[in-house]
Amino acid sequence: MEEQPKAILQLKGISKVFPGVKALDNVSFDLFPGEVHVLVGENGAGKSTLMKILAGAYSRDSGDILVDGEAQRWWTPAIARAKGVGMVYQEFNLVPFRDVAENIFLGHERRRWRLFLDRASMHREAAKRMEDIGVSVDTHTPVGQLGVGQQQMVEIAKALLLDVRVLVLDEPTSALTVREINQLFETIRRLKKLGVGIVYISHRMEEVTEIGDRITVLRDGQYIGTLSRAEYHIDRVVKMMVGREIKDLFPRHFREPGEVALRVEGLCTHDKLKDVNLQVRYGEIVGVAGLVGAGRTEAARAIFGLDPRTAGTIEVEGKRIARMSPPVAISKGIGLAPEDRKQDGLFRMLPISSNVLMAGLRRFFPGWIVTRSKEQKVAKRFVDTLRVQPPQLQKQVRYLSGGNQQKVVIAKWLAIEPKVLIFDEPTRGIDVGAKAEIHSLMDKFANEGKAILMISSELPEILGMSDRIYVMHEGMVVGEFGRPANSEEIISCAMGVKK
Repeated sequence: MEEQPKAILQLKGISKVFPGVKALDNVSFDLFPGEVHVLVGENGAGKSTLMKILAGAYSRDSGDILVDGEAQRWWTPAIARAKGVGMVYQEFNLVPFRDVAENIFLGHERRRWRLFLDRASMHREAAKRMEDIGVSVDTHTPVGQLGVGQQQMVEIAKALLLDVRVLVLDEPTSALTVREINQLFETIRRLKKLGVGIVYISHRMEEVTEIGDRITVLRDGQYIGTLSRAEYHIDRVVKMMVGREIKDLFPRHFREPGEVALRVEGLCTHDKLKDVNLQVRYGEIVGVAGLVGAGRTEAARAIFGLDPRTAGTIEVEGKRIARMSPPVAISKGIGLAPEDRKQDGLFRMLPISSNVLMAGLRRFFPGWIVTRSKEQKVAKRFVDTLRVQPPQLQKQVRYLSGGNQQKVVIAKWLAIEPKVLIFDEPTRGIDVGAKAEIHSLMDKFANEGKAILMISSELPEILGMSDRIYVMHEGMVVGEFGRPANSEEIISCAMGVKK
């Protein structure tokens, strides 16, 4: 009988309390050599806190950390690295103007005679580390010139340089193309063969069966359970995550659309868009699909007036807008929920109430004198409508979960009573329960007669939520599909393959 391998890592009864919040409550987790252990849970479930404790960034209030069965009394970032724990965060920690080798050896540079950098040795070793994970790249290339997928591989190579035994990947596929995801999965399989244990954090349920061996679910800071791949079923995992069944992730009530609210013809910009033609009617959700770099976000920015157009026309309710800008777009009833809500959609250091009123200040305070009582009253209406949690108007939005941050972005645009809402990746980085809520809100807006343009990299979301679908490729709209759409045709169209 084959002997069961011993766990590389064991976290037992881990608890962590922040002021007013119990982030983790008696959570346990283990990892075996050559295993991919998927960690899932809603935003705020405690996944990041648990991993930051593993990395030594946070201290635990109680519980044990064991490496190879041996309890570790002290646990700091330096000790974690020395024990072979490496982390690749969702937001990369790279220096864009330095080359690949310099980034891989950052903080661990090799020197000759303790004085001079041994660049030749660093480049040889960096090339070998990249080759070990199946990537061929010139190590003299500045990291800023690499694509997102290659940058992620540089992060993995950095971790491997320290001879990691435990590698944590936090939402590793959130910004990758299909080809880059396949390359990442191939790299993970290589690492498994080398005996590296991998903790894989993801909101994408379809990746569990693709790459995972086991799956552990956290909810509200508590351990809910661990399933093997054979026990995995998406409905079961979702119920464990949210504590209830989600009957419909894509709740659409399709109806006959109204008149054209937004029409775009021949839209071009200096560097990306070549010829974008689309229209959105009142009461419909129009999806925009395409590969990363196809120009979808750039189209949204140009329509909203963030990027100047060099050619083409934009019409709202049949009236041509000669010079579009964000103030003009807002005055015409157009709102944009951007792809990067933290960077472009929110003032994270300000409270919920200030963020909700930001786009509608002129409407609610025509004299530009903002009174706190009125701000609170108006903001509360939208916070209650969208069920932002917690509904504490003075809470800074940086402390909210991803799903609730997205609700605040939406509330900001609802405050201007929009006619057209543009959603760029509306559910990126949020959990399945919050996704269902955002989808329900979008369906509600469409049934109220609003025109919605939805950009998404998730094909199930495009297919499940859209009345019509435009496909972009290399800065142009190259296809249009009605319901029911064929996923293979959309993918082929996005890749520039005509059928």
